[in-house]
Amino acid sequence: MVSSDGLQPDQREQVQKAIAVLEQHGFNRETFIFKHLTVFRGTDNWWNGYIGHHEAYAATNFPFEVVTLYPEFFSVPIDYTERAAVLLHEAQHLMGSGEEAALGATWRSKRRLGWTLDRYKQTRLWYATEQLTKAQFPYMFKCGSDGQSDCF
Repeated sequence: MVSSDGLQPDQREQVQKAIAVLEQHGFNRETFIFKHLTVFRGTDNWWNGYIGHHEAYAATNFPFEVVTLYPEFFSVPIDYTERAAVLLHEAQHLMGSGEEAALGATWRSKRRLGWTLDRYKQTRLWYATEQLTKAQFPYMFKCGSDGQSDCF
């Protein structure tokens, strides 16, 4: 905590609005964790800086319940729903899940969140997440008449 900076007021506001999206869609456990147990940071602590997180939107230090939000978290998502998708992924880490489990859980929950193909397929965050998910979970993309569509 001492080796990193907190969020700026406008960044805190954006995070709160993304958490509100999670709450509106019934992600109560995740909302509770973010509102009551998590400390958000705007720069890396010494450990994250040492390890590095290339091209990440955020990083979580479990079990310390610290989430670092990188500039891309504020600039790449097109709205609060997309920021909520990033937070949903980080919530999995806050609960002890690894990267693969967090990625899968977020992809399976995207419709419930309102983060859907018809609205977000052209966004950079959707594309990046879809590519990572396809690489980790190809079976999630074996549906539809063509056998290559997203099953979730």
